[in-house]
Amino acid sequence: MSVAPSRVGWVDLARVAALAGMVVFHFARDLEIFGLVPPGLTMRGGWALFARLVAGSFLLLSGGSLVLAHGVGLRRAAWRRRFAMIVGAAALVSVATYAAFPSRFVYFGILHSIAAASLIGLAFLRLPAWATALAGALVLVLHLTLGRALFDSVWLSWTGLSAQLRPSLDFLPLVPWLAPFLFGMALARAVDLRALPALQLPALITWISRHSLSVYLLHQPVLLGLIWLATRLG
Repeated sequence: MSVAPSRVGWVDLARVAALAGMVVFHFARDLEIFGLVPPGLTMRGGWALFARLVAGSFLLLSGGSLVLAHGVGLRRAAWRRRFAMIVGAAALVSVATYAAFPSRFVYFGILHSIAAASLIGLAFLRLPAWATALAGALVLVLHLTLGRALFDSVWLSWTGLSAQLRPSLDFLPLVPWLAPFLFGMALARAVDLRALPALQLPALITWISRHSLSVYLLHQPVLLGLIWLATRLG
């Protein structure tokens, strides 16, 4: 039986930094929804790049965390529990966004992408770092060459290889977003993160990292509520 691994402070810190970036971006997006900033602000320029960096960091960390948690032996019950939580959270996001924005609901956002990558990643747990990194590079090559020219069905848009796309508030298809997940796995396999100098973090940082999924699900209702309240009081 595999023993549950101890936490890595550097990973906790990186995850909280990614969460902070996500909150900043979504705050700007919410201001856009309320008409408090120019429309389309977060869809172009530096904001668009920032959004991709934040999303990529989440997937990179998720891939690395899969190796850290299960690289020495798959803890099946723990993996199934975590996978079920991510799938459930992804479904909740889809339902909530469909109720609020039916024409642009999230059908394959970052949680959907992480869930799918976590399943695919099991096939790479025992492979050397170079093989996993090569697979990630091949995903990028597939994106840059075939792109969205392989399929012509809206039902396959989640693959990232279909010319037909359904509008969505958040869309991270497997191609190319499986790549940073695999790169994260390769990095965690190549570098012994537990051998890095110990990082002593405030308990709050560790708590936020440990409950990152809950933070993800709750931050948007909180932000929207605060902005709504501010507009009413102002």
